[in-house]
Amino acid sequence: MKAMILKEFRELRRDKRTMAMLIALPIVLLTIFGYAANFNVDEIPTAVVGDNAAPIEQQLPDMFPVESDVDADATAQELIRDNVVDVAIDTSTQPAAVYIDGSSLFAAQSAQAAFAQFPDGAVSVEILYNPDLTTAWVMVPALIGLILTFIGTIITSIGLVKERQSGTIEQLAVMPLKASDVILGKIVPYFILACVDMVVVTVVGVWLFDVPFNGNVALFALGAAIFLFVVLGLGVLISTASQTQAQAIQMAIMMLLPQILLSGFIFPLDAMPTVIAWIGHLLPLTYFVEISQGIMLRGAGFDSLMVNFGVLTLMAVVIFGAAVARFRRDLAPSAHKRATKDGAK
Repeated sequence: MKAMILKEFRELRRDKRTMAMLIALPIVLLTIFGYAANFNVDEIPTAVVGDNAAPIEQQLPDMFPVESDVDADATAQELIRDNVVDVAIDTSTQPAAVYIDGSSLFAAQSAQAAFAQFPDGAVSVEILYNPDLTTAWVMVPALIGLILTFIGTIITSIGLVKERQSGTIEQLAVMPLKASDVILGKIVPYFILACVDMVVVTVVGVWLFDVPFNGNVALFALGAAIFLFVVLGLGVLISTASQTQAQAIQMAIMMLLPQILLSGFIFPLDAMPTVIAWIGHLLPLTYFVEISQGIMLRGAGFDSLMVNFGVLTLMAVVIFGAAVARFRRDLAPSAHKRATKDGAK
C-alpha cells in the first residue's frame, strides 16, 4: 500500500494541471469570489432630468451618484431603457417621478429601499421592466447564456478531445482540408444543437416563468449566434490544450466558474471591487447577459447594445482565430505521424 501511495503522489506531481487545480485554484477562487460575493450595491448610477434638477440632486444620498454626461434630450424612461443609468428622476412633474430599472435586480432593491425613506409625497417611484422585482425575470435571460456557455465550452471540448484520443485527428491531417474547414465542420453540429437548446430554453422560460420578451427576436438571435461562436471557440482552444477528456473537463470548469460568478449572473458587477469587476468585463457571458436582459426585459434596440455586440464580435474573431491557429499547429505533427506510419507500411 505504501508503494501505491508513493506512486500516486509521483503521478500527481508530474500532472501540473491537476496540481494547479488542487493547490492554486482554490486560493485564487477564494480570493476573487470572496470579494465578488456581495449583493449590496453601494452606488447606483443616477440621472436627473428636467428644469428643477439641481434641488433634487442636492437631496439625493451619496449612493446615487449623478451622471453628468447623459443625453440632455433623452427622457428618464429612455435613459433606463438604454441602460445608461439604473435610476432616472424626472423633475418636470410634481412630485418628481423616480424611475428604477427593475432588470438590475439588486440595484433596484437598494434604490427602492432608499427612496422609501423619503418623506411622503416628495417623490413618486415607479419600477420599470420588472415592477414586482421577480427574480426569475432577471435570471432566465442570464440562464440562457449559461446554458450556451456550458454546451459550447464543456461539450465541444470533450467531443474534440475524444476524437483526438480515437485517432480521427490523424486521419483529418492528411486530407486536403484547411484547419478552419475542419474546425467549422466539427463545431457546426454543436452550434445547431446549441441553437435548438436556446430556442427551447427561451420559450420554456417565457412560458413557465412568465418572463416577458419585449424586444426584437432577430436581434436576440444575432447576439446569441455571436456569443455561441465565442464559447465554441473557447471549447476548441481547450481541446487543443488537452490530451484527455479529464483534462478538458478540468480546464472547462476553470473557464466556466468565473463566467458564472463574475459576469453579473449572480452577483452584481456594481457591488464588486473595481479590479474584480474588470475581470468580469473580460468574460463573454457578461456581455451576453446585458444583451439578453436588455432585449427581453427592456426591449432595447441595437443602438443601446452596440458596445456589447461589438465586444462579443471582437472576442469571436480573436478566440476563433486563436483556435484555428492552435488547431493548425496540432494538425502538422499529426500529418507527419500519419505519413510516417504509411511510409513504414
